Amino acid sequence: MPRTFPLPHDRLSDLVRRFPTPFHLYEERGIRAAARRITRLLAALPGGGMAYYAVKALPNPFILRILASEGLGADCSSLAELELCRVAGLSGERIMFTSNETPDAEFRAAHAMGAILNLDDLSHVEALRDALGGKFPGTVSFRYNPGAEREGNAIIGEPEKAKYGIPHAQIFEAYARAKAFGATRFGLHTMVVSNEPRARYHVETARMIAALAVELRERIGIGISLLNNGGGMGIPYRPGEPEGDWEAFAEGVRTAYGEILSPAGLGTAKFCVEWGRAVTGPYGWLVTRAIRHKDTFRRYIGVDASMADLMRPGMYGAYHHLTVSGKEDAPATETYDVVGSLCENCDKFAVQRPLPRIEEGDLLCIHDTGAHGRAMGFNYNGKLRCGELLLREDGRVVEIRRGETLHDLFATLDLDAAANFV
Repeated sequence: MPRTFPLPHDRLSDLVRRFPTPFHLYEERGIRAAARRITRLLAALPGGGMAYYAVKALPNPFILRILASEGLGADCSSLAELELCRVAGLSGERIMFTSNETPDAEFRAAHAMGAILNLDDLSHVEALRDALGGKFPGTVSFRYNPGAEREGNAIIGEPEKAKYGIPHAQIFEAYARAKAFGATRFGLHTMVVSNEPRARYHVETARMIAALAVELRERIGIGISLLNNGGGMGIPYRPGEPEGDWEAFAEGVRTAYGEILSPAGLGTAKFCVEWGRAVTGPYGWLVTRAIRHKDTFRRYIGVDASMADLMRPGMYGAYHHLTVSGKEDAPATETYDVVGSLCENCDKFAVQRPLPRIEEGDLLCIHDTGAHGRAMGFNYNGKLRCGELLLREDGRVVEIRRGETLHDLFATLDLDAAANFV
């Protein structure tokens, strides 16, 4: 069940006088509790573990500092995400840098920070060596793509059609080349599903990479010291959907150690995940105001947020629970499409959704936007991306990102020159 919005109506009404809508609001207490839960479960595994937060889910340094203080590292794949890690105080092996058609400059920046470099293709071994001027890191990891051996889900798709990862036929050569270039410590990474709450899918993934680690040891003498299950633990977006069973996942991984890794002498390998959505997703809300109504073929409620502030519903029809502040217990007597103002018909937050009667001026809270919400924002139609607020554990609300202005939008343009351009 999506979480209850953390502020009563009177408090939210006061807040929007200070910070006009729309904005994303995050709850520190929930984020810290989720971070502590996954950290505790991983630490209890035979080889210990590390949760690398997927920076792409919520790339805000205030949030990253909270997570770093709880012992999480960061999973990143760009120069900007590396800079956010630096600001958050993360460096060294608390950063997992996953390569994906990575420019040489980003390889160099990640290496300079001491990050674990997780390579995505056989050719990247030579590319990394060349980018580092003939040097090669002592620790390197590779991303494995199992192809038709495993099924992905709607977000990841079929593994054999994905651009990510190294197939089984090439993975042994990748490790052999890295070893020849001087690597002495190795990780193994994969990611097969995203937003999957059923623990068994993640356990199956863990068993798959555990078996591959044993095969690498037997065939080419490579000892894997870090197993990375990637991301993907889901959250319940719809009322009635199950929550992910984190404890069942951890117990399944423990069993994999006992049955697969320990008998092969790999029982001290560190086990890692790259969860984003599961850690921050349920603890974010997009707050927006109803500003228009329209009754034609359907009944529409227009709000001051748009797909530029939350792309998931418009991009692939994702469901986000929606409540009307102050009317949480009111009966759902109306059916609405709740829409933004972009010149795109898919700019909808809810389609034919039963809701209480909504008046212009009402505050709507769109739930579970703490991951892949503000992060996926864009400026189509010149829309200004909204800001971000943080509800601290002591009840204070602080601004951790202001909303964009026209100055921000036009910062890369010379408007004076354009006005005189012939």
